[in-house]
Amino acid sequence: MNTRTLAKTSVKNCVKEQNQIQKFSDLRHRNSKTVYTEEWGFMIKKSEEFLKMMLNFFPSTSTDYKKSIENHGMVLETVIIEGIFMPEIIKLLSENRNNKLLESIFDYFEEVSNCKDDYLIDSIFSVTVLEILGNDEKILRAAQEYMGPKTMQLQLEADRGLGRIR
Repeated sequence: MNTRTLAKTSVKNCVKEQNQIQKFSDLRHRNSKTVYTEEWGFMIKKSEEFLKMMLNFFPSTSTDYKKSIENHGMVLETVIIEGIFMPEIIKLLSENRNNKLLESIFDYFEEVSNCKDDYLIDSIFSVTVLEILGNDEKILRAAQEYMGPKTMQLQLEADRGLGRIR
């Protein structure tokens, strides 16, 4: 295969991949009950459940949640978690109040940490919740009081992945 053919093949593959991503996104947002997509095989039901649970923990954020979807034209999990839910969790941890709610949230985080959904854990939970908790040592120490063993392990892995600890 010469370089010209290789370049055309690479461009075709890139365009094909972008089209698949768009199809995935379109399918995902057309039918929120979809569990698998044929192109990717992602299990998105768990990430939807995660967002719903966060809304249950923080019902006052529902307006911001809806605005985010409206502004972006779709559900962007990491944007919503980082910009809407994590500030609420950080606030609770920094003020050391509403311990029952924090216990419930971190019990749920432990459940998530033990689930078998790699997409939810690796692409959503670790890169948003766990990395953000590790951004501030004081917040992390407060959070560790509520973390279960698997959540603690994943948080350490997230910090290692960022090079914060070796």
